[in-house]
Amino acid sequence: MTLAHPIRTMFTALAPLLLAGALAQTSALAESAFKIPAPAADVSAAGDGLQTAVLAGGCFWGVQAVFQHTTGVTTAVSGYSGGTKATANYNLVSAGRSAHAEAVEIKFDPKKISYGKILQIFFSVAHDPTQLDRQGPDSGPQYRSAIFYANAEQQKVAQAYIAQLNTSGAYKSKIVTRVDNLDAFYPAEDYHQDYAFLHPMQPYIYINDRPKVENLKRMFADIYRDKPALVKSAGN
Repeated sequence: MTLAHPIRTMFTALAPLLLAGALAQTSALAESAFKIPAPAADVSAAGDGLQTAVLAGGCFWGVQAVFQHTTGVTTAVSGYSGGTKATANYNLVSAGRSAHAEAVEIKFDPKKISYGKILQIFFSVAHDPTQLDRQGPDSGPQYRSAIFYANAEQQKVAQAYIAQLNTSGAYKSKIVTRVDNLDAFYPAEDYHQDYAFLHPMQPYIYINDRPKVENLKRMFADIYRDKPALVKSAGN
């Protein structure tokens, strides 16, 4: 499979050189994340059944990997949100020719993990919410930071949490995360699912995404799980 995105193609082409220094870079990146306060308000866990969160924070490979290793998450699916069904494909999205963001649909058991805790992990280790239309080596609106809310309660909690973090000065720069209505989520192509798990030594994954999972393990040890909830294992 040839990756359409030029940055990810470059990482693959330079694999031997990149892997030579990957261990040192991974150690450095692992220190860059920090645990932020939990949200003061949260979504209720009333009722039975799963809840859904859709989050965008740069390349979906890393965001998916983080939540696949989070206890209480049943599935984390890479995909696209913010645009139309007609443009929900990797070639158009990665080229910036759609309104989509690379996003992850997270199904979780609210009796095991709350929506607020999902957001705390999202802001702490899954991405940098102060980067506008970029994450790491990837740039463009398709890599924007966004929370796609499924209902008014999620919208209220997300907006309040961003305001809380900005007021507290948790970050040196202002959070640029958008809070948008979830019109639709479109799963990405099969080869994007479980990508970090299936390609752990791919340089892009090793350098950019492995540290995110390591930070989850280090900072949220109580809800980290070693065995990921894979999309293919769930029959999707």
